[in-house]
Amino acid sequence: MSAGPREPARLWRAFLNSRDGLAFACRSEAAVRLEMWLLAASIPAALLATPDWGRRVALVATVLFVLAIELLNTAIEKLCDHVTPDLHNQIKIVKDVGSAAVLMAALAACGVWIAVLAGL
Repeated sequence: MSAGPREPARLWRAFLNSRDGLAFACRSEAAVRLEMWLLAASIPAALLATPDWGRRVALVATVLFVLAIELLNTAIEKLCDHVTPDLHNQIKIVKDVGSAAVLMAALAACGVWIAVLAGL
C-alpha cells in the first residue's frame, strides 16, 4: 500500500495536533511539567549511567512511557471535568484509576533505572 499525495499533509496535521496537546498539558499540569524536566534530565543521566546504547535507550524510554501515561491520565481528567465539574464519586474513581496507572508506570521506570544502575 503506497502513501497517497495527502498522506504527508495528514501526518503533518497529526504532528501539529500532538504538539498542541503536549503544549496544553505542559501549561495546565504540574505533573507533566515535572516529567518533561525528568525526561530532559534522563538523557544525560542515561549517558552517564551506562556505556551500553541499548540500556541508554531503555532508560530514556521508561521516562517517555511515564510521560505518555501521564498525558493519557490528563486527557481522562479533562474529559471527566468536562462531563461534570461537580464532585462525583464515580468520576473520582475514574481519576484515581488514571492516577494509579501513572504510579505503576513510574514504579516500572524506577525498577529499570535501579536495575541498570545496579549493573544487572
